[in-house]
Amino acid sequence: MILIIDFGSQFNQLIARRVRENEVYCQVEPAGIDMDKIKALNPEGIILSGGPSSIYEENSPKVDTGIFDLDIPILGICYGMQFMVNALGGTIERSDKREYGFADLGVKVEKPLFAGMDKNIQCWMSHGDSTKALPEGFTITASTANTEIAAIADADNRYYGLQFHPEVEHTQHGTEMIRNFLFDVCGCEKSWTMESFANGAIQQIKEAVGDKKVIMGLSGGVDSSVAALLIHKAIGKNLYCIFVDNGLLRHNEKENLEKSLTTHLDMNIKFVDARDRFLDRLKDVSDPEKKRKIIGNLFIDVFEDEAHKIDGAEFLGQGTLYPDIIESKSAFGGPTSIIKSHHNVGGLPEKMKLKLVEPLQFLFKDEVRLLGLELGLTEDLVWRQPFPGPGLAIRIMGDITDKRLSILKNADTVLLEEIRSAGLYREVWQSFAVLLPIKSVGVMGDKRTYDSCIAIRAVTSKDAMTADWARLPHDLLAKISNRIINEVEGVNRVVYDITSKPPGTIEWE
Repeated sequence: MILIIDFGSQFNQLIARRVRENEVYCQVEPAGIDMDKIKALNPEGIILSGGPSSIYEENSPKVDTGIFDLDIPILGICYGMQFMVNALGGTIERSDKREYGFADLGVKVEKPLFAGMDKNIQCWMSHGDSTKALPEGFTITASTANTEIAAIADADNRYYGLQFHPEVEHTQHGTEMIRNFLFDVCGCEKSWTMESFANGAIQQIKEAVGDKKVIMGLSGGVDSSVAALLIHKAIGKNLYCIFVDNGLLRHNEKENLEKSLTTHLDMNIKFVDARDRFLDRLKDVSDPEKKRKIIGNLFIDVFEDEAHKIDGAEFLGQGTLYPDIIESKSAFGGPTSIIKSHHNVGGLPEKMKLKLVEPLQFLFKDEVRLLGLELGLTEDLVWRQPFPGPGLAIRIMGDITDKRLSILKNADTVLLEEIRSAGLYREVWQSFAVLLPIKSVGVMGDKRTYDSCIAIRAVTSKDAMTADWARLPHDLLAKISNRIINEVEGVNRVVYDITSKPPGTIEWE
């Protein structure tokens, strides 16, 4: 395995993904990790991530310098390289010219990181500090016009540094540089597959849970479904799943889940109809954060009511993913950073005093999909687009009423039918309809109308950290608009959202 030390980089998850893409396991840990844990993890190599701090600033993040006594390869990226240089006796100073964006990298020493590459490479820089003096034993392996020391190496000790970011797509051959570090420097083997993960996880769950009962809230999404199936394969009918119908689901959501998991896979699922309770509590509530909190708190109440009916349950299953874990703690091991108020991380376990079973907590979304296929889930469920925990509540701007819910459900159904029919469902990350809190004038059947407006949102992304609006064909957009206006009563206008993330978010609330 490879250990990634997180110094606060916005790209630390990208580093992890690049490592995993090479079928090598890795973990991201905060800079505050102690040496005993590092030794217990027994990594084949360590990658020090970038970060926004300056090494000479007070309270800048630092990892225990004992890592340099472990006799394993270390790769420092951006701030990580500067930490390495500073820790080993070199000098870091404010740059005369800051470097952000594309830069032309001139390679001086090919092996091992730049082996088989051109002498001139386009790389992605993001730094205001630079190395001014190298520690003993280091040499310069690449330079740019503004940064003479852009890449360094101490081949004897297997220490390497890159001032630029090889993990981002903007750097040419960046993935090859990481691959060279993994295999040529660290001597890693390709052993990280979903088959091996599934076998190991099932065995771990068996050993941890034994013959005890696990309860789990099932949303119907990819994450909870895959986690539930993995636990089910370990303990069978001792897994008790609870599906809470909050009335904020899309058409046939419950029926499709029942068919996929209960009928085909013989899982133990209790379906709870709580639609009236949720809609009553949400009446006249338009603030998005209040909606989220009401839905989250009421879900816990409903879930608890049902969970208490299951005698002897000692464990709680959750579909928490690795990005949730990383985002829900600060980079430096400090206080929790709340990224999204409806994350799985936190809340329910403390209230119910159950031991957690989170079999997906070290997986990224794309890995979860591969695992689902490995376990036998249907492709429709595995490739289901992400759906927010609060459901359609955060896609209805303003008050939630039966009428407005019906309008949005019908519009969303039309949209998804056409996206699937066009063969684009798996090409876009998410595609959905939003009901806006405005009405506009229209003319339908020679009559003046004053009806609602639907916004269409479709984005492309790899991990939802960033997203771009999908360039859907104009003919498809025209067909979607025409069908919604003609088939959904109460809508006379359709607009298309062309905002990327950032500056916008994928969801509207």
